[in-house]
Amino acid sequence: MRRSLVLAVSAALAAAGSAVYIGSSASAAVACAPAWSSSAIYVKDNTVSYQSKNYTAKWWTTNEVPTASGQWGVWADKGACGGGTTPTTPPATTPPTTPPTTPPTTPPTTPPTTPPTTVPPSNGTLPAHFITGYWQNFDNPANELKLAAVPSTYDLVAVAFADATSTPGAVSFSIDAGLSASVGGYTNEQFKADIATLHARGKKVIISVGGEKGSVGVNDAGAASNFANSVFSLMQTYGFDGVDIDLENGLNPTYMGQALRSLRAKAGANLIITMAPQTIDMQNPAGSYFKLALDIKDILTVVHTQYYNSGAMLGCDQNAAYGQGTVNFLVALACIQLEAGLRPDQVSLGLPATTSAAGGGYVAPAVVNQALDCLARGTNCGSFRPPRTYPGIRGAMTWSINWDVTAGNGWANTVKPHLSTLP
Repeated sequence: MRRSLVLAVSAALAAAGSAVYIGSSASAAVACAPAWSSSAIYVKDNTVSYQSKNYTAKWWTTNEVPTASGQWGVWADKGACGGGTTPTTPPATTPPTTPPTTPPTTPPTTPPTTPPTTVPPSNGTLPAHFITGYWQNFDNPANELKLAAVPSTYDLVAVAFADATSTPGAVSFSIDAGLSASVGGYTNEQFKADIATLHARGKKVIISVGGEKGSVGVNDAGAASNFANSVFSLMQTYGFDGVDIDLENGLNPTYMGQALRSLRAKAGANLIITMAPQTIDMQNPAGSYFKLALDIKDILTVVHTQYYNSGAMLGCDQNAAYGQGTVNFLVALACIQLEAGLRPDQVSLGLPATTSAAGGGYVAPAVVNQALDCLARGTNCGSFRPPRTYPGIRGAMTWSINWDVTAGNGWANTVKPHLSTLP
């Protein structure tokens, strides 16, 4: 999330992104796998043969010669192979047809296929579709609010932000003095009581770690332990239901994953774990943020990517760079996560509540609903259509509740009712 208006990465950075479509998969064995094809699209764990060796893809790839991959490249050398007949054609399962470049005149007769339903972990008691909003523990041009004044339209409230301490990995929290002055006085005890009030309304409240200026580093086992212990202490002190990872200055997926698993062991199965990566962080499954999400998929509640302050980005078709602030951008970028391994119930669309809340990428809340329809049903799409539908798409997030209230609650009042219409 942003405390100041900062434009993020440009379309040029998006060239590092990855399209994610499902190709065919084979297990590495003594016999040669299907022959590598320069025109085929492969994803993680797909196996091919090339010049009498088998190779396994570490992530999405196309037209990358296995022998040129190197130690840090996409192809892992699985050793010599022989015997059997190696096909000379691409795998039988081909990638989906490239989406049209102009909007179709009528909806497709047959809707896209829907991925198999999987049972999510027991993460809190959140609705099947819900909206998340960030509550600002600081004062800026948006309206300052006590926590109990958060509109009831929000299902999950992320408190922004926990603060780094002098102990590596550890975080702390207290009510900001500027906020307290702006609302006529607000103590930690009053804040704690307000969390209990939101719980009585059936809402969940989590502590967000990071933000644009956040400097929490979890880069070794000791820091991971400190992070888990300090967040659990905050949960016990204030009544937080979980944690949001919003580290915009990089993270170590190995040790942050270790920290979150340790926290889960302490807090139990109802722990809510969310992530708020920037758009660029979710372009490639090999990137640190994306890798963390996949590594903790079994305990992860939802990823609400910030689809703003990003410029243009490649979508999952790798057909073009889609401009932010459009339905095509939201759908094509969410598609990457959905096709790369996250369940639909773990994917949410993050947008600014107003034009003042971000430097770029604002869309009207009606466009958020349009993108959710496209992903869930295959309707109301722009020129980009995903390869299948994702009825379990979790919902939407906004930065911030304060900015939404400042503008008259138009964002939540538009998106929240629409969620109940999703399958």
